[in-house]
Amino acid sequence: MSFDPPAPDLKKIIAAWETWERGEEQPGKTLAVLKTAGLDVVLRDLVARGWSPVSQ
Repeated sequence: MSFDPPAPDLKKIIAAWETWERGEEQPGKTLAVLKTAGLDVVLRDLVARGWSPVSQ
């Protein structure tokens, strides 16, 4: 029996980031939420697609 992780939850990732920015959560908890919400999958997908940030 194999385990398939759920698809990334972008709303959960954004909410965790915003909560941390407001100072309402500790960095360790924020990182845990980002990991379980699938941020690593999102970042790997962006790299695979050749995305690069644009300076503002």
